[in-house]
Amino acid sequence: MELVVGRVAKSHGVRGELVVEVRTDEPEARFAPGVTLRGRLRSKEVRDFTVESAREHSGRLLVFVAGISDRTAADAIRGTLFFVDSDDLPSSGDSDEYYDHELEGLAVQLTDGTAVGTVTEVLHSAAGELLSVRAAEDGREILIPFVNAIVPTVSLADRLVVIDPPEGLLDPE
Repeated sequence: MELVVGRVAKSHGVRGELVVEVRTDEPEARFAPGVTLRGRLRSKEVRDFTVESAREHSGRLLVFVAGISDRTAADAIRGTLFFVDSDDLPSSGDSDEYYDHELEGLAVQLTDGTAVGTVTEVLHSAAGELLSVRAAEDGREILIPFVNAIVPTVSLADRLVVIDPPEGLLDPE
């Protein structure tokens, strides 16, 4: 599965530096010098890009990639999505940390075994992570805060998330 780790927002300066919108928790690893990223251009063409350097500047990530040496070349790849294959990612090493793609598609049930639905997406908000769950009963979206008090169990092996929601969280209103 392809996981987007960044998007070329625009060029920066005249030497081909790229402003990259970061979409990963580990930009220092994903955009380290020497790393090769797959890039899907707006034309849907897929190319490899090797990172030459990356630095933070005014809250943005500025990246030089091999083969892009001027503003015109940088502008030509504006909108490119950089991605990695989920199979290439190492395990997080922490039993309480998950990649979004590991949670998507897992069945959700209550502590008593009642089916709730399926995780369709992990949403990242200022207040924390939310599991977007498609209800088994009527297909509506249920947003579940991804915190230990409400989500006591995640089993990747069993493809299951067990929740203990507070009263009213699952109500359709």
